Amino acid sequence: MAGRRLVVMRHAKAEPYADDDHGRRLSDRGRAAAAEAGRYLASVDVVPDYALVSDAARTRETWEALRDASGSTAHEDVSREMYAASTADALEAIRSLPDDARTAIFVGHNPTAGMLGHLLTDGEGDPEVVRGVLEGFPAAALAVFSIPGEWADLEEAGARITHFHVGRG
Repeated sequence: MAGRRLVVMRHAKAEPYADDDHGRRLSDRGRAAAAEAGRYLASVDVVPDYALVSDAARTRETWEALRDASGSTAHEDVSREMYAASTADALEAIRSLPDDARTAIFVGHNPTAGMLGHLLTDGEGDPEVVRGVLEGFPAAALAVFSIPGEWADLEEAGARITHFHVGRG
């Protein structure tokens, strides 16, 4: 495979309340949607080998359900920095991915996930797929991007969106 692939995903549906926002867990529907998203990625042969994940409960649980359902054995980088990451922070983390990572996933929160999708797309993909990412980034949404070069060289509008999917529970 030439180039690299990046999956940008917003966490699945979470419970509305917890002692703090960081501790909000997935709802039953959210767990089912995350697993369905993982099966979708496996069906289109986009299985992550590296994961950048916010350490919030709902993003960790989203990743775990997706990982298990997709069969991924990815290296996991779960960090507090990704919980509050701006779009620029997330892009910098992606640019810092190791060279041997071929298919990476970022599992985070809105507005960062949706804005990252907007920022990366070159607008040249299938119009229906592009429309999906531009019309909103609901819970359990994921966008798959083809990146022609190295992670370190990724720029704004530097990736082609190939898939857009919203996990359904």
